[in-house]
Amino acid sequence: MSMTAEHIATFCLSLPGARDDIKWRGVRVFSVAGSKMFALMHLNGLITLAFKVDDDLFLGLCDRPGIRPAPYLARARWISMAAPYPLSDSELQELLMRSHQLVVAKLPKRLKLALLR
Repeated sequence: MSMTAEHIATFCLSLPGARDDIKWRGVRVFSVAGSKMFALMHLNGLITLAFKVDDDLFLGLCDRPGIRPAPYLARARWISMAAPYPLSDSELQELLMRSHQLVVAKLPKRLKLALLR
């Protein structure tokens, strides 16, 4: 079974301190600590998903069919893909969790301690 947009949203919101809001005319933004984004879901037209990945995984993931550097965020090592997502459910969940961890790791220590499991 391929994860739907709602499955992904539920998973993202289950991560410590995660919240979401709609910005930029139809982009669902998942973030921590108020404004630190870890995933984006474009809801207009084709549902696309974008999120941060480890530097050493970025190029390899972008070489896979259906995955490309995220517009405007590629230099920060974000990837983008359209539904149906070209990753298994477990791989997608693992990468979303890692995106959350990468963003949390850059937070000030007082915020980080509350969010890292």
